[in-house]
Amino acid sequence: MLVLAIDTSTPAVTAGVVRVSGDSASEGVVDTLAVNVTVNARAHAEVLTPHIMECLAESGHVAQDLDAVVVGTGPGPFTGLRVGMATAAAFADALGVPVHGVCSLDAIAAQVDGDRNLLVVTDARRREVYWARYSARQRVEGPAVVKPSELEPSPSEVVAGSPSHVDLFDLPVEPVETPSPAGLVTVATDALLGGVEPGPLVPLYLRRPDAVELADRQK
Repeated sequence: MLVLAIDTSTPAVTAGVVRVSGDSASEGVVDTLAVNVTVNARAHAEVLTPHIMECLAESGHVAQDLDAVVVGTGPGPFTGLRVGMATAAAFADALGVPVHGVCSLDAIAAQVDGDRNLLVVTDARRREVYWARYSARQRVEGPAVVKPSELEPSPSEVVAGSPSHVDLFDLPVEPVETPSPAGLVTVATDALLGGVEPGPLVPLYLRRPDAVELADRQK
């Protein structure tokens, strides 16, 4: 199964082509064929589609070869997250393939080796972080948004995510900063290999966007 993976929940604009094989997530093999990442919080709309086309070319495939699309649904800032999810939905609709949404924090957690209690944090701006907590690779708390000073490190044993924020917590740091195509697809492997019909894409904004209509500001 050939899968296009996209994430724009962080300043990293990520696209990749991934091959998935096997009968289940426990037996599945996730193989990254091509990946393209640009770290620029203002460039999501400009570089995402070129990244996708470059990944397809590098992997030796065309869009029509894709069997599914997986996209990170955040949490993330409104504008960047919307770009990734709209692009994923458009590709899937044009090709007539399913599009699966996964929590972007789950994708980061999927890239961390071992079963230690894990805290994942990403930049929520406004001096806040998006966060989720994991035990034995399963999410047990979150996602949510909070000021770093209000987020208790324990019982987590390690932290991963935004390089600007992981050092705010008194925990060993795992070198996984953003969702990778392999991480995104790993989270969706059961659904992909099981032929599960995906539900609607629901973005995890967790709060209202910074930009609002004038009428909303006056309420």
